[in-house]
Amino acid sequence: MNTETSQPAPGGEGCLVGALRIPVKIVALLVVLPVRVVWDLLTALGRLLHRYVLKPVLTHLVEPVLRALGWLVTTLVKVVFVWPWVGLWRYVLRPVGSWLYARLLAPIGRVLYVYVLRPLALVTWRYVLVPAGRALIWLAEAIHRYLLLPLHRYVLTPLGKALARAWHVAGLITGALWRAVKWSGRVLIGWPAAQVYRYVLTPAGHLVRAVWRPVRDTVREVRAEVRRALFGTPPVEPTRSRARTLGSTTAAGNTPAPEISLHERQG
Repeated sequence: MNTETSQPAPGGEGCLVGALRIPVKIVALLVVLPVRVVWDLLTALGRLLHRYVLKPVLTHLVEPVLRALGWLVTTLVKVVFVWPWVGLWRYVLRPVGSWLYARLLAPIGRVLYVYVLRPLALVTWRYVLVPAGRALIWLAEAIHRYLLLPLHRYVLTPLGKALARAWHVAGLITGALWRAVKWSGRVLIGWPAAQVYRYVLTPAGHLVRAVWRPVRDTVREVRAEVRRALFGTPPVEPTRSRARTLGSTTAAGNTPAPEISLHERQG
């Protein structure tokens, strides 16, 4: 008996899945397997062709031909586009330029500098720049002598002195005014306020304090009586602690023990 068909399908497969599995396996065996075999054969054949045919051809034939073609094209480009211009510059333009500079341009430049530029610069310096500089110096000296010095001497200096004098006088006036205000405040406000405090407020305060103390004590007693009547008598504090004075460790009602004389102690 075949164990594959006798065992139950894993995962609880039904009859339909079991019936479809056999055709699928047959199709895979008849179609996929030949295709895989053909693919593996083609892959092996391709590896053999690459190793023993294409790689030697590329290494020993194609690459040398390509290198030769590259060298040939490079040489042709140099011959056609580079070497003619290099030769033209080296053997024609540079010698001609050197000859022209030495024989034509340099002499013309020296002639222009000696007979045109230098005389023009000297004339410009002598008849334009120097007079203009002297005129500017004269104008600056004239402005300083005839405008700035009189302005400083006859306007700014007296104005500064007048301002300093006015500032000093204003300081004296404000000082006097401040002293007068202080004296007026002391006479009109300070002295009456001191007299009112000394002869009115202080006695009134003493009077209020003298009246307030009995009233306060009476109010406290009435409040204590009302509390005692409403809530009962609170726990009585010992006489020693209740009558203790402020800052003292002994009760006010606790009389000290009578002193015993030395004679009584011996008796």
